[in-house]
Amino acid sequence: MKIRDTLEEIISVNGKYYEIAQKRLDNLTKPQGSLGRLEEFARRLVAITENPMPDIDKKVIFTFAGDHGVAEEGVSAYPKEVTGQMVLNFLRGGAGINVLARHAGAEIIVVDIGVDLDFENADGLVSKKVIRGTKNIVKVPAMTREEAEKCIQVGIELASEYAKKGYKIFGTGDMGIANTTPSSAIASVLTGRSVKEVTGRGTGIGDDALRRKIKVIEDAISVNRPDTADPIDVLSKIGGAEIGGITGLILGAAANRIPVVVDGFISTAGALIAYCIEPNTKGYMFASHKSQETGHKAMLEKIGLSPILDLDLRLGEGTGAALAMMIIDAGLKIYKEMATFGEAGVSKNE
Repeated sequence: MKIRDTLEEIISVNGKYYEIAQKRLDNLTKPQGSLGRLEEFARRLVAITENPMPDIDKKVIFTFAGDHGVAEEGVSAYPKEVTGQMVLNFLRGGAGINVLARHAGAEIIVVDIGVDLDFENADGLVSKKVIRGTKNIVKVPAMTREEAEKCIQVGIELASEYAKKGYKIFGTGDMGIANTTPSSAIASVLTGRSVKEVTGRGTGIGDDALRRKIKVIEDAISVNRPDTADPIDVLSKIGGAEIGGITGLILGAAANRIPVVVDGFISTAGALIAYCIEPNTKGYMFASHKSQETGHKAMLEKIGLSPILDLDLRLGEGTGAALAMMIIDAGLKIYKEMATFGEAGVSKNE
């Protein structure tokens, strides 16, 4: 499905189903609203799926991986080679996302969309390489518009493919050394905040490196002049391949009426681009957590999403999405499995 066709399939979430869910929630054996946001999650799942008794038994987290030319500016605490090394770690099952996805009962799909390394075929790896790393955004655009659109297309196609396979909820994740730099650039351009306000320490850089990182992002925006009215232009000039893949996955999830749990800072940069392309995507997104990255809150506020967790996470990979899936699942179980007043023979407060 092409980008334009996908956008035509995205509609606002049907409010009638919120009412259906609320009626059941208010008849469960508890004071009305007493389970707070767990009730919100159930309502939203009912409305997104347009199913009064939905299931999210088949869960999948997509971890998109790509390299970044801006890494040569010394903006990360780790060398570029770590991107490929971590992909191999994901495939061996040894990373944080593997542990938490197993705990959440979610599958992991690692998507090579822009790593500057060729991988052998492996279970759990999807090769969708559009580029071998972005270019250095301090000097030139990250990628061409055509490449950016291809990255979005990869995400859309994966969403449609896994929807057809019967997966009921998606999570987003990322891997790419230096990718907090393009994410901070996107945050600044699309929220209107200063670069300093939205730029954090990423993998744990010191004060000097942070000052250099801020200058690099300011220079990248100045050199490339991304068009704030054209989210794909922003993605192509100062973004990354994995950010584009996440954008497409969210667009595709919305087109297929599938809830998507957005991970942290980098994933939210992709979510913000998706939202700016089509605001109705907001209704299908769950913000998993509030990252330690300073610009994350600004992007969530721009979209209008409230994070589920606040655990000082800043790992990425999809770890926050895996944790939040368990909380969302808990809300749905309450909605479906808790007894009503009538079933339990409990007097209802009128």
